[in-house]
Amino acid sequence: MIGYLYLFIAIISEVIATNLLKATDGFSKLVPSVECLVAYVVCFYSLSKAIKYMPLNVAYALWGAVGIILITIFSVVYWKEQINTPTVIGIGFIVIGTVLVNTFGTGH
Repeated sequence: MIGYLYLFIAIISEVIATNLLKATDGFSKLVPSVECLVAYVVCFYSLSKAIKYMPLNVAYALWGAVGIILITIFSVVYWKEQINTPTVIGIGFIVIGTVLVNTFGTGH
């Protein structure tokens, strides 16, 4: 269970870091740049801790899929970016792949 807590922290900090990455304006703004780097350090530290308790393929599939979904939602709501049908379909395939990895993967 502790592995999933670390994974949750990794996902949330990665979503924060990725959104801050946009706010850095190419790392030309100091405060968002430092916050972004700190969030990525937290993210990768937490992910490294998570994979001590769960298989790498499961952790990475969940980290990637949930991160993509949350970042897409945030980019539409906060950054006012457009999303199209192929993007939604692609995210659907990512979700399907993640479910398959978690259901039928040999790590469990």
